[in-house]
Amino acid sequence: MKGIEYRGINSVDGPIVAVRRSENVSYGEVVYVRDKSGEKRTGRVIDVSEKYAVVQIFGTTTGIDLDSSSIEFLEEPLELRVGEELLGRIFNGLGEPIDGLPQIASSKKVNVNGNPINPYARIYPRDFIQTGISSIDGMNTLIRGQKLPIFSGNGLPHNKLAAQIIRQARLKNSDDQFVMVFAGMGIKYDVARFFVKTFEESGVLSKVVMFQSLADAPSIERIITPRCALTAAEYLAYEKGMHVLVVLTDMTNYCEALREISTTRGEVPGRKGYPGYLYSDLAEIYERAGRIKDSEGSITQIPILTMPNDDISHPIPDLTGYITEGQIVLDRELSQKGMYPPVAGLPSLSRLMKDGIGKEMTREDHAGVSSQLFAAYSKVKSIRNLAAIIGEEELSDQDKLYLNFGNHFETEFLTQGEYENRTIEQTLDLGWKMLSLLPREELTRIKTELIEKYLPAVEQK
Repeated sequence: MKGIEYRGINSVDGPIVAVRRSENVSYGEVVYVRDKSGEKRTGRVIDVSEKYAVVQIFGTTTGIDLDSSSIEFLEEPLELRVGEELLGRIFNGLGEPIDGLPQIASSKKVNVNGNPINPYARIYPRDFIQTGISSIDGMNTLIRGQKLPIFSGNGLPHNKLAAQIIRQARLKNSDDQFVMVFAGMGIKYDVARFFVKTFEESGVLSKVVMFQSLADAPSIERIITPRCALTAAEYLAYEKGMHVLVVLTDMTNYCEALREISTTRGEVPGRKGYPGYLYSDLAEIYERAGRIKDSEGSITQIPILTMPNDDISHPIPDLTGYITEGQIVLDRELSQKGMYPPVAGLPSLSRLMKDGIGKEMTREDHAGVSSQLFAAYSKVKSIRNLAAIIGEEELSDQDKLYLNFGNHFETEFLTQGEYENRTIEQTLDLGWKMLSLLPREELTRIKTELIEKYLPAVEQK
């Protein structure tokens, strides 16, 4: 019965507390644990057996002893208070205000675990989102309702890139504005401060909901943070009809917390010590994106993960790639050359790009220009490898043209300023300028009529 406290705890192991279960206890239920001095700690049921319930405490278990502590089962899941007042606010990983303002004035509370979306109710994503970044808009287009992660590495400017996307993202053929939901998991204080400062300076903070679980917060809080953020996003999108852009950083910290909790519980480890359910757990988060029938709103996800040792085959990016619709990969070599954003041309991919570009969506030549740039840059990579073996002076004249194209492509097309906001037309015109460095007979992936329409204008400049 709700409100009854049970005295006595069976065991305490770090943040994990085992107690004799009550009749109606359920997985994910919120509990209060009180120590002998009466101090209350909040926890969540993470495992249930026939006789016992396992509870993870949000914080320290110091002061909790086996005999004099008590536990109260609330018989309800962890919930987030939601309302339009969420916008412009900063919360911790559990949805509690940390900006010095009171709790939002709303009686509506929603289960942070969310409700599954009926696949039949989903609408296929098709609307082009202009980020103002050529390497994304031109070659790895972001579509409204898509989940497109950024695969990065330690020290690479993924936070700077995410902040730029948040500042500049807009729908091309609509006046509808985006609101942002930002979730930081295990991030350092300076990273959290960077995002707050960036949003304040650019004037978008009033349209942002921030959830921050800093590096010194308990592991279980990192597990809850993205769920709180996505609960807020679902409310704003599906009940208030807003277009929501969700940035989740850093999913690697989330998975490390998942592994830590799994190890504490004594579960059998999978690849590299991560739990065997890592795939399904990530899918629970990533699949809370998209568009549904009878709602004007949408949720577009940009998860950020730092690949351990820049290894794209590591379980976290590997499994993420199976669930999401592409990836933006940041390249350390390009970053070391001083290029920003250092988006790798070849490993990056947007699987929904083909359905959101073209005539009346971006421009009729978009698909051809993108395909030709990919093909030409791929050839540049091969020629550079050859030049490293035989020397650049031994290359053919055509190969040297490709090398020249590659250098201009990296320094002019891929590289741009942190506050430079290019329209899709500017990006495509720049793509034609790059292709004009190659002989016309090499442009085999673009229709002849499009070459005749767009290339002469670039060549005359």
